[in-house]
Amino acid sequence: MVQKLRYGNTNAFFIKGETGGLLVDTDYAGTLPAFFKAAKRAGVGMNDISYVLATHYHPDHMGLIGDLMKLGVKLLLIDVQKSAVHFSDGIFARDQLPFVPIDEAAATVISCEESRAFLRGLGIAGEVIHTPSHSSDSITLVLDDGDCFAGDLEPFEYLEAYKENAALQSDWERVLSFCPKRVYYAHIPEKVIE
Repeated sequence: MVQKLRYGNTNAFFIKGETGGLLVDTDYAGTLPAFFKAAKRAGVGMNDISYVLATHYHPDHMGLIGDLMKLGVKLLLIDVQKSAVHFSDGIFARDQLPFVPIDEAAATVISCEESRAFLRGLGIAGEVIHTPSHSSDSITLVLDDGDCFAGDLEPFEYLEAYKENAALQSDWERVLSFCPKRVYYAHIPEKVIE
């Protein structure tokens, strides 16, 4: 089951597995009260969220991860993202936002290749793939039921306009090889693939 939690500029998604829950993305630092309200409206309790996964470490996707970790949510960090974990720290400091830095030493670090087995442990069937055309740390979560969480990956319907962008073409070839039915984006409504 997927629940969208929109409480700012970025769509966050809660995926309820059989034995655990996964939150995909958060919004900017300083939005924790709004997050709590959105979660309550969706019927998602803090105890429901086992892990948080960022599609990438730009400030509008990971601003609450440190806060959530302090509340007991574990960070699922994909190894290709490790060098980007603190990318946004300076932005939040400059903007003087209440920001809890991420303690990556407390994260659960896995590779994309290990993601299917890890997610199975939460009762979620799917895997994480590396889709670096947006940023080198960008990942996409694809579920076996057809749901796909693409973060800021350029929408597939614009591929024709970006046919010279080999990296984007490659990312979408990889994503589409999983035969997704619905693509959930961070800043636009989800799209059904027909």
